[in-house]
Amino acid sequence: MTLTLTVSDDVRALAPGFTHVAIEAHGLVNGPSCDAGSALLDDAARRLAVRLDGRAPHEDPHMAAWRETYTAFGSKPSRTRNSAEALAKRALSEAGLPRINLLVDLYNAVSVAHLIPVGGEDIDRIEGGMRLIRATGEEDFVTVAGGEETVEHPDAGEVVWCDDTGVTCRRWNWRQGPRTRLTERTTSGIFLLESLAPMPVAEVTAAATELAELLAKFSPGADIAVRAPESSA
Repeated sequence: MTLTLTVSDDVRALAPGFTHVAIEAHGLVNGPSCDAGSALLDDAARRLAVRLDGRAPHEDPHMAAWRETYTAFGSKPSRTRNSAEALAKRALSEAGLPRINLLVDLYNAVSVAHLIPVGGEDIDRIEGGMRLIRATGEEDFVTVAGGEETVEHPDAGEVVWCDDTGVTCRRWNWRQGPRTRLTERTTSGIFLLESLAPMPVAEVTAAATELAELLAKFSPGADIAVRAPESSA
């Protein structure tokens, strides 16, 4: 069954250059991080360095566009960076990119190499469809702090992804909640690649194709479908 993804009109008005491409996959095989996934992350860091050519990640035009959009809905982009910028900073640091699990490593590698925010959600943990909205501030975001489960609420006007249960990701693509994240038990996932103008739609589409090919390589026999780009332009 195809998972429904909806972008609200007020989000479209906020970011008219927003485009997203979704990959829905069933029959996935996940597991711990491995040498092959680690090599992809290392290669992505090298590709990023070539792309930036000495610039800081936030100086890239695509990352600058995300910073402007974060500012527009009331977030401070230097404190709560979009996921691609945050990963890029890690990739260029001495610590390097984290190793999480195979599926997360695959989409993080594509995110870093292309400087595109990419997220992955476990379809079996999503209630109803997923919606990108501007929050009222009353929605629940269940997270973990100090080892204990806690409930936060987004700021009024904040852009969030949510399902019928609550917020799945705060500040557009800044922090994912643990409820729907990909774990080593995940077999069905939705992967979302998000871009803003001036990034060409062809580039986010190429990144989605690369991720779909990686998923097929590491999960032979999986049912993988790349949806057509959906743009707010």
